[in-house]
Amino acid sequence: MDEKEYVLEKPIPPAPPANAPKAVKDAYEKHVKDDNQVSCVMLATMITELQKQHEDMKAHEMIVALRQLCHERFLVSKALFSCKLFSGNPIGPHVLKMIGYITNLEKLRFSLQKELATDLILQSLPELYKGFVMNYMMHDLDKPLLELLKMLQIVEENLTKGKGASVLMVQGGKGKPKKGIKIKARTVGKPKSKSTSSATQKPI
Repeated sequence: MDEKEYVLEKPIPPAPPANAPKAVKDAYEKHVKDDNQVSCVMLATMITELQKQHEDMKAHEMIVALRQLCHERFLVSKALFSCKLFSGNPIGPHVLKMIGYITNLEKLRFSLQKELATDLILQSLPELYKGFVMNYMMHDLDKPLLELLKMLQIVEENLTKGKGASVLMVQGGKGKPKKGIKIKARTVGKPKSKSTSSATQKPI
C-alpha cells in the first residue's frame, strides 16, 4: 500500500485522449485503480457519518477534507480552552460563546462529555465566582449548560446588587438536585460591636 500513497497528494489527472501513447494511458489507468483501492481503505476506517460525507470523493479529495476538518477542530478547541472571563465583563455572552464552541466541536465529530464542558465553563470564571463554583461542585449538581448559564446570571445579578463580600450559596442536596433549587448571595458585613459598658459595683 505504501507505493500507492501518491494518490493522497496527487489528484487523478484528466483522462488522456484516445490517440495518447500507451504509456500515458497505462499510467492513468494505474492511478485510477490505485485511487479506488486507497479510497476503499480510507472509507473502511471511518465512522458511518464520515463515510457518508466522503463516499463520493477520490482519495486526494478525502485527505484534503479530513485535513481541513482536523485543522478546524484544532482552532475551535484552542479557542474553547483559552476562554477566560475577566472581572467586570458580562457572564451571558461569555458562557454562550463557550457553548457555541462546544456545539461546533460536536458538529466536527468531537463531542465533549458534559462533565468536562461544565468544568471548562466553571474554570473560566474569575475569582469573584469562586464561592459559587465550590458550592456547585460540592452539591454535585448535574445541570444542562443552558441551565448553568441561568444560574450564573442569577449569581451575577446578586453580586451586582450586593454590598461588601458575597458568600454564594447553592441550596440543595448532593446527587440529583430537587426542583426549585435556589441561589442566593449572602452579604457578609462587619460584626456588630458589643457594648463595653460595665455596671459599677458598690462595696458591701
